[in-house]
Amino acid sequence: MELTSVLNFLENRTILVTGATGFLAKIFVEKILRVQPNVKKLYLLLRAADDKSAMQRFNNEVVGKDLFKVLREKCGPNFTTFVSQRTTIVPGDITCDNLGVNDTNLLEQMWKEVDIVVNLAATTNFDERYDVALGLNTFGARHVLNFAKKCNKLKVLLHVSTAYVCGEKEGLMLEKPYYMGETLNGTLGLDIEAEKKVMDEKLKQLNAENASEKSITTAMKELGLERARKYGWPNTYVFTKAMGEMLLGKLKEEVPLVINRPTIITSTFKEPFPGWVEGIRTIDSLAVGYGKGRITCFLGNPKTILDVIPADMVVNSMIVAMMAHADQNGSETIYQIGSSVSNPLNITNLRDYGFNYFRKNPWINKVDGKPIIVGKVNVLSSMDSFQRYMALHYMLPLKGLEIVNAAFCQYFQGKYLELYRKIKFVMRLIDLYGPYLFLKAAFDDLNTEKLRMAAKESGIEPEMFYFDPKIINWEDYFMKIHLPGVVRYVFK
Repeated sequence: MELTSVLNFLENRTILVTGATGFLAKIFVEKILRVQPNVKKLYLLLRAADDKSAMQRFNNEVVGKDLFKVLREKCGPNFTTFVSQRTTIVPGDITCDNLGVNDTNLLEQMWKEVDIVVNLAATTNFDERYDVALGLNTFGARHVLNFAKKCNKLKVLLHVSTAYVCGEKEGLMLEKPYYMGETLNGTLGLDIEAEKKVMDEKLKQLNAENASEKSITTAMKELGLERARKYGWPNTYVFTKAMGEMLLGKLKEEVPLVINRPTIITSTFKEPFPGWVEGIRTIDSLAVGYGKGRITCFLGNPKTILDVIPADMVVNSMIVAMMAHADQNGSETIYQIGSSVSNPLNITNLRDYGFNYFRKNPWINKVDGKPIIVGKVNVLSSMDSFQRYMALHYMLPLKGLEIVNAAFCQYFQGKYLELYRKIKFVMRLIDLYGPYLFLKAAFDDLNTEKLRMAAKESGIEPEMFYFDPKIINWEDYFMKIHLPGVVRYVFK
């Protein structure tokens, strides 16, 4: 694999980015604008009713963020002009034909100009409504592919998936595609079009019964989990992402396709500055809950590898892969972007980092203004031990408090609700993330390593487009970068 300068490749390019208000998309857009000001155009598709609301979302949810402060300082008073000259904000929806773009002149212009399509639109909720997840993660991917096929100058389509399409399988997860109808548990009969019919029929039934919106949401969430688990996937998110990959592989024809599968994405490692994060994501829920004193135990094998990767490394790998596979008609290449093979981190490491950080930097209780003193989390290595712990330390006290509260005319209602919320919080986390707390898998990154080596040998701005997890010292990263970044975000 021979590579040329990434900056030269990006110069005068026109790139369509879907899901432009998402976490990774913002980092991608900022990176391109900051390192290659001579990019021709970024078409940024985001969900909005019209141009005005789309521009409002872009200003508030993208360029208005701290993420752009480095670029803002670099441009000075010309920042707004610089951004507006290089971006076109497109109201649309990837669940629709032509990505929901209604302006026919704009459509023709995009099909004429776009060189690269980057699909970052998705819902990442583990228990999303099945209709929503299918629309975005599965059929949305097909709509993006169909749009890319109409782009006259298309060089590559890059689709961002997730490494966890592997479900709960054990061993080394290879960078290989999923084929139509393939399942994780061997159950036959997975048909993506049939899944849509199942979903449509369920919605039709609920509407015929005049079900409330809340009831419909609950039923559609349950349907998604039921369908995912039938075929071996632990949740709706990874199931619908896997089906999206299947559709792309089956229907790509001559489109050069790159599928990027990141693992657990964390705050930025270096650029545009260390520790930028948005939203409380996966392991951050545990960190925040622990810092607030809500988590004293957790379930998981202490030796389980947590595969995490900083967001800027994911974006850099995307940009290098775009260049590497441009004009490779009909090809499909999968890159798993993670750290479990080359620089593994386990649950015990994370527990220790959290303990050391919040001991030195305690969370301040909003109610009384006092610091919350944390202890070491007791990591329980089996579901049985977890249930025993919860029964002894929480369920019995809760039951006792319920009785006392009733006897004293709800005098202890505040304490009862506080304990109830704490238990509910922990059980919710276990339900969502439990399958990954005992995951006995590592993610092969041989393709990604080859890409790294080719980039290094070619000397293509390696300091600017770094994505090697071996350079990360996890203790420094969590203590000095990630956890401070998460706390900053929560207290904004």
